[in-house]
Amino acid sequence: EVQLVESGGGSVQAGGSLRLSCTASGFTFSENDMAWYRQAPGNECELVFSRSLYGATYYPDSVKGRFTVSQDNAKNTVYLQMNNLKYEDTAEYYCVAALFGTPKNGMNCALWLRDEYSYWGQGTQVTVTS
Repeated sequence: EVQLVESGGGSVQAGGSLRLSCTASGFTFSENDMAWYRQAPGNECELVFSRSLYGATYYPDSVKGRFTVSQDNAKNTVYLQMNNLKYEDTAEYYCVAALFGTPKNGMNCALWLRDEYSYWGQGTQVTVTS
């Protein structure tokens, strides 16, 4: 069975850090492109990181310099390290892999990501308090 399981979400004060984990089973991260998205209430489904199958990475300006993605192939796990968190980083964060098209922002993450990617997680909530 193919699964993506996110973990590590929680509540943190502004300026703090969190590390999200996304562990895959049933497929290999290193053999697929992958991405992280987030969605806050009333906002679009925002791309916060993408990695192509060939290793090209992208961070939007909103997180560049604060978020870093790493991967442990032995654990088949991808990490999203989030530093200097801001109130506006509060959102549900989703891990996805195996894109059908090109990475871009979308509508309702919980529904839209299932149309765009072969594999998706259920999301983990990050709340940044001021």
